[in-house]
Parts: sequence; structure tokens; C-alpha cells
Amino acid sequence: MEDVIQIDDKWYILATSSRADDRTRVLKAEETFGLFDPFGDIRQIGLGDLGLYHSGTRYLSFFEFTVNQRQPLLLNSSVANDNLLLAVDQTTPDLYENNRLVIKKGTIHVFRSKLLTDGVCHEHIRIANYGRQDVALTLEFGFSADYVDIFEVRGVIREKRGLQHKPECTESSVSFHYTGLDEIQRSTIINFSPAPGVIKPHSASYSFILPVQQEKEFYIDIACQYDNSPTRRINYLDALNMNKRESNRVLETTTEIHTSNEQLNDWLNRSMTDLQMLTTKTAFGRYPYAGVPWFSTPFGRDGIITALQSLWVDPGLARGVLGFLSDRQSQTTSVANDAEPGKILHESRTGEMAALGEIPYKNYYGSADSTPLFVILAEAYFRRTGDFKFIEQIWPNILQALEWIDRYGDIDGDGFVEYSRKSSDGILQQGWKDSNDSVFHADGTLAEGPIALCEIQGYVYRAKTAGAKLAAMAGKNDLATELFRQADALHHNFNEIFWCEELETYALALDGRKNLCRVRSSNVGHVLYSGIATKENALRAARTLMNKDSFSGWGIRTIPSNENRYNPMSYHNGTIWPHDNSIAAMGFARYFFKNETLRIFTALFNASVFFDFHRLPELFCGFRKLPGQGPTAYPVACSPQAWSSASVFFLLQACLGLTFTSEKPQVQFHHPQLPDYVDFVRITNMRVGNGFLDLSLRRHTHDVGINVIRKEGDIDIAVIV
Repeated sequence: MEDVIQIDDKWYILATSSRADDRTRVLKAEETFGLFDPFGDIRQIGLGDLGLYHSGTRYLSFFEFTVNQRQPLLLNSSVANDNLLLAVDQTTPDLYENNRLVIKKGTIHVFRSKLLTDGVCHEHIRIANYGRQDVALTLEFGFSADYVDIFEVRGVIREKRGLQHKPECTESSVSFHYTGLDEIQRSTIINFSPAPGVIKPHSASYSFILPVQQEKEFYIDIACQYDNSPTRRINYLDALNMNKRESNRVLETTTEIHTSNEQLNDWLNRSMTDLQMLTTKTAFGRYPYAGVPWFSTPFGRDGIITALQSLWVDPGLARGVLGFLSDRQSQTTSVANDAEPGKILHESRTGEMAALGEIPYKNYYGSADSTPLFVILAEAYFRRTGDFKFIEQIWPNILQALEWIDRYGDIDGDGFVEYSRKSSDGILQQGWKDSNDSVFHADGTLAEGPIALCEIQGYVYRAKTAGAKLAAMAGKNDLATELFRQADALHHNFNEIFWCEELETYALALDGRKNLCRVRSSNVGHVLYSGIATKENALRAARTLMNKDSFSGWGIRTIPSNENRYNPMSYHNGTIWPHDNSIAAMGFARYFFKNETLRIFTALFNASVFFDFHRLPELFCGFRKLPGQGPTAYPVACSPQAWSSASVFFLLQACLGLTFTSEKPQVQFHHPQLPDYVDFVRITNMRVGNGFLDLSLRRHTHDVGINVIRKEGDIDIAVIV
């Protein structure tokens, strides 16, 4: 099996393999998501993660469809371009009765489609007879519900669980009920239309004669009910139309991008619809949940970075993120939750285990970077939109975040922000690379905390300058002056202490004894993004990031191949993360390293071609790019994943050098470039201030020409070369 690699007890699959393409089909709507096999079924094989989930719990753990006791053959299985519908085409194999062929293969067509609304999975099944004789068919559905928490699916063992009740049957439905240790009743209600001929606690079946050239239709709704709260019950067609209307409504407020390259268009379109699918409505606006299946919940860092990546195409997403995180900002100190006043949320979980405190993640604050990133996003949102009224609303939260940086983030008063886990059940490493082994010294020895990561110092530098700019806009000049002073001091100290001449880059971190972790890493791309690097150091660091040890041809590795703990299959020590690369590309663009920016864009574009649906996963393996081979998939990567989906927008922004100013609405292009396989880019429906822009960008030999197709409102456009 040349398309499958085994390492210890794990399997790694080439992205070009049909095994990778057909593993899982994903749907999501608000707090509900489904993982199905290519047939549209739920069977616990492989990773055992298939199921219908709602609010952190699996409500349906088994669902299998058979025709005359055989699983139909798969013809095609795909999720629609808008992510609203899973469509599956099947046919029956040769079916025998008493050793006599009664239905020939390929004469019965089975069409299945699934879609989700919040709390409900809707399914439509259509059976058609294209044979030359009437056929006797029995359709059977098997099902069960286990109500395991998402953390149990991930492998956590619980000593005690709640009470699973006996299923209840009516003539057209089966209901499962579970009373958790949190005293919440969760129910799964499976409704069939028309009513089955036979219905039992774990199965239902229809038996009928299907005439030649006739078809028969069936509908199934599976409702996930929480604490006896009724779910919204609508039929399949109404649910489909409702989802389409909502999708179109969101797209109407989103910038559209079209290019001369159809494969690039596929990547852009899939990324946009994936991001839309992952986004969930909250009381404060839309929030991008991090990824399916393991992280379908609000994450502070992920939400902020996703909002930054997509800010130029969908600024409303940033507002939703800022509003939600302001509401969840910690106001107290809690060791169990790694919380301190002013700190921004790391992760929020629902589900039985979170409610009971069996995991610390109901509202968990164990990240050292979410807080400065929050301030960065606030200023970037204002620059993009000019919406100072909203900034005034969250100004107290911004001040609390800045105070947290100085009072709690800088543990020992050395001017750098460190982290040290307070909760024994919390996360050990509290940067974006949160694996336990992600921070180490050159000899491979794990670093002891408190840890000061290089990129977090960059985030703090940018947060100080961002806070200063907002303070100046608010007329708080003394605060602005002080924040600029602090940023300048941090800039100087960081370049003095973190720069490693022998490595030609910045060190990964300072450990608890103030010893440098003299390790090359992709974290430095974030340092460049922040602007804390000097021009000379930025140039040398960029060269190091793009040398053969770090750049695989598919992207920048998290750790280059010449470092002690390098492993191209390690979660954070040698793999390639699209979001990480997009941030590095923005860092290169900040210092006008456009050739490097274009190389990153091209690497990830080439990778996207090999992945199913042109969907870049959370990460993939860091093996060197070889002729005629695609990238190697990481076995348990989330796909789709929010900051991977949004990466293409950051990458394109980096190539175009696209920025905004809010004083007078102005769109700026700094040294715009396009790769040689993209002749033009059309940007339409881009809201700037109170107006709109449609632009056409065409690649020339040494630059990009920009034409204004439509301009509504007082908007300036500047090209800076």
C-alpha cells in the first residue's frame, strides 16, 4: 500500500490517495455538526469519531442504511460547493434470493442527501428502478445513540456516566433519552415519513414493490433535544431553502474574489464557504468555531487570528469575535481555569464533562497570546471599518487586556510576557503550539517555565502600538505616549536578547532561568508579522525561514529539519500549518519581501490542489516535496478548520500589500504582486467605510495594474511602489 505510511501505531495517508479523499464528510450548522462516511452512514470504524453532535455531545453514534440487507455500492459522494448539502449516489450490487439473481447490479439507483439546521439532521432518500421488471425491496435503517462527550470520543475515560433510558417507539418515530450527571436530559428523536412498516428500538424498515421506471421517496429527521427544549421542526425542503437564504444573506455582505485561475477560484470559494459553515451565531454576532470535529467551539486565539485573516473580506466577523470575547473576558482570578482579571478566553466548552468540571474548559483562559491578539484585532478592525463607536463600547475591555499584559503577563517584571500553567489539568504550553514537547533547547531537552515565546513578545509589541493608536483616537494622549514608549523599549530589548547570531534568526523562547531556547522555528514568521524585528534581522530571519531545512516546498515547517526534535509527522515539531504560513507571508510582506511572499502563496496553492474539495486541513506532514507526489495528510487534522480556511485571504492580502486607513477611508496597495499563474484578480462588493468598491487587478511584468470598476462613497485608492 504505497499510499499509506505506518509510524508506530498511527497511519499517515497521502493526500492524493482515495483513502484520504473519502474518509469523512462534514456538515455543520450552528451548534450541530455531523461526521459521516462517504455513504452518508455513521459507523464506528477507524478513528471512531463519526456521529451527529450537538453542543459538545454525540447524539447519534450509529446510523446505517441497507437495501435487501446489503449496503449499496457507492457511485459518488460529495458536499455541495456551498457546504449546505451532502449528496450521495448509490446503486445496489447483484442481489440474490435462494441463489437466484433477482436484482441485477446497476438497475436500482439510490440518492441520499443530508443537511443540518441547528439541532436537526434532515435526510431525503429517493429510490428509482431503472430495470426491466418490478422489484421487491426492503430498506432498513439501524441506529443508536451513546451520548458520549466530545472528550470521551477523543479518548478520555470517565469513571461514571449518567443514565441511558430505554428507547421509546411510536408508529413513525424512535426516541432515545439520556440523563447526565449534570442532571440535564438529552434526547435524540428520529422521525420517519412516511411511517415505516416495522419500527423497533434500534431499527426501522420499509418493504414494498417498486415498479419499472418508478421511484419512491422517504424523509428522516433526527432532532437533538437539550434539557427538554424543543427543537425547531421544519421539513426537509423548508430547511434547505432556509439555509440557502441565510447563506446568501451572509455572502451579500462579504467581499467576492474571482481570478483567472480556476483552481485558485476553487480554493477561494471552498475556503469562503468552509469559513461560513464554521461560523456560529452568538448574542454578539458571528463567531468562527475553530474546527471540526475536535474544536467545534469558540477559541480565543483561533477566532482572533481567523478574524484578522479574513478582515479585509468580512469585517463583520471581527466585530462578532471582539464582542463575544469582551463578554467572556475574565474578571477574577481562578487557578482551576488559569484565569486572571483582563485575560482573554482561550476556550469555551459545553457538554456534560465541562458542566461538571471534569475538564477545566467550560471557560478556560490558558493562553498567553489571546490577550495581546485581542488588542491587535480591535485596532485592525477600527482601521478596516472606522467603527469607533464599537471601539468605545469595548474600550474598557481593551484597557483591561493591556493591564493584564503588564500586571499578570509579565510574571517576573523583566519586560517580557511569560506563561506558567496554574491548573494541573490545564494546558502546559500556552502559545499556539500547545503540545507539551513544543518548547525545547537545541539539544532537545524540554524547556522549563515560565516560558517567554518569541512570537508573544511580538504580539505584545504590536498590541502596545495598537493600544496607543486607539488611545490617541480617543483623546487619551498621555496613555498613547506611555504605550508607544513601552513598545519602543520592548522592541529594543527583544532584538538585543532574542536574536541569535549563530542561527541567523530569533530564538524560540526564553526559559524560566532566562536561558535562550536556541532553536529555529516558524514562530519567527509571527515575529515578522508583528513588526518587532529590525529590518536587518528581518531579512536574515526570512532567509532562514525559506532555506531548504525549513521550507519543504509545500510550506514552512513548524520546526526545520536540522533541529533536534524535528519530525515531519509531529503535531508541532515539523509539520506544515497553513495559518502559520499565512502569518509568515504577511510578515514577509510587511518588510516588502515579495518573492518570499509569492513562494509561500504558491506552495499552499499547490497543496490545495491535492486535498479533497481544495480544502486545506488544519495541518499536514512536513515531508519534502517530491516530483509527482502530493503532500502527506496528518491523520487526525481538523478539516475544515477556521484559520486554515481563512489562510488564502491573508495570503492574497500579503501578495497585494493590501491595507486600510480609517481617517479618510483609503485602500492602499503596497508593492502589489501576483504569481505568474494568475493574470487577473477581480474584487467586488468590498465595503469601505460607508461605500463600496469593485476593483480589477491585472498582473504585469514587474507590478500589478489596478482599475476601479465601481466606487460608491468617498474612498481613496493608493498604489505605493
